[in-house]
Amino acid sequence: MKIYKLETQTPTHRIIRLNCEAHSDLEYLGDLSDEEVLDFFHNLSKDIDKEKNLKLLKYYGYLHLLVKNRA
Repeated sequence: MKIYKLETQTPTHRIIRLNCEAHSDLEYLGDLSDEEVLDFFHNLSKDIDKEKNLKLLKYYGYLHLLVKNRA
């Protein structure tokens, strides 16, 4: 699936917006397989429910994630 990303960074957290459709302000990550998307989630945070978020991304076509910065 084609994945586009917009990331907002603050001192305490990151907001990552993933979308399956192109928009002018989103960065193209690539045409990723399910396994590559699961690896992407794993690299964001070890605590994330990868399977659930993959299903949500496929169903809705977008996903917003709040990831705390590691201290």
